[in-house]
Amino acid sequence: MGVPDAFFHWQNNTLVLRLKVQPRASRNAWGEVMGDRIKLYLTTPPVEGKANAAVIAFVAKEFGVAKNQVHLHRGDTGRDKELHVQAPKIIPPLSDLTGWHP
Repeated sequence: MGVPDAFFHWQNNTLVLRLKVQPRASRNAWGEVMGDRIKLYLTTPPVEGKANAAVIAFVAKEFGVAKNQVHLHRGDTGRDKELHVQAPKIIPPLSDLTGWHP
């Protein structure tokens, strides 16, 4: 079985992540890989940009960067989002992100 890596790729020193966001979840956490996206559960409701701000804050913390180094490239109003993380300092193990173990 191959590593499910279709939800991310690199553009120079920028990590591009494709997410499927589930707002109003019971916790903030990574979920399963869904095709070319990884699910992200957030407790925040999708109201007035609060969910987008929560996505950026969560991803910034997970990858060890400032919030201004995480940019919402696509998906401002939908659940499918593409984020660009500039020069991540931490790369969480794939098993932490997806529960996948080789």
